[in-house]
Amino acid sequence: MNVPSDLQYTEHDEWIRVEGNTLTIGISDYAQDQLGEIVHIELPEVGDTIASGDAACEVESVKAVAEVYSPVSGTVVAVNEDLDDEPEKVNEDPYGSWLVKIETDEALSGTMDAAAYTAKIS
Repeated sequence: MNVPSDLQYTEHDEWIRVEGNTLTIGISDYAQDQLGEIVHIELPEVGDTIASGDAACEVESVKAVAEVYSPVSGTVVAVNEDLDDEPEKVNEDPYGSWLVKIETDEALSGTMDAAAYTAKIS
């Protein structure tokens, strides 16, 4: 499994890239592999407020529907609209196909680095 070392990871298999007070969130290579072929992604609206631990979006595959949880409270500042027409991009490139960007004033906590996440999924 591909686990880039420059990202943070959650217990629910989301990856997070921190850029100032904006978090870019997607699902890990492990998560997309477990889900199988992704057929639809339900993204939030820009401007939506999301609480820490709440679902930021839903990913639907041929096997299951999975919620993608926000690790912080904040405001949605961008969504990856390319995935509306091509949700399979998440299967092809899970780290290049981000889902949502959330702006927050909270510090990111409770996440894992690549080594800890690799140990979790091994």
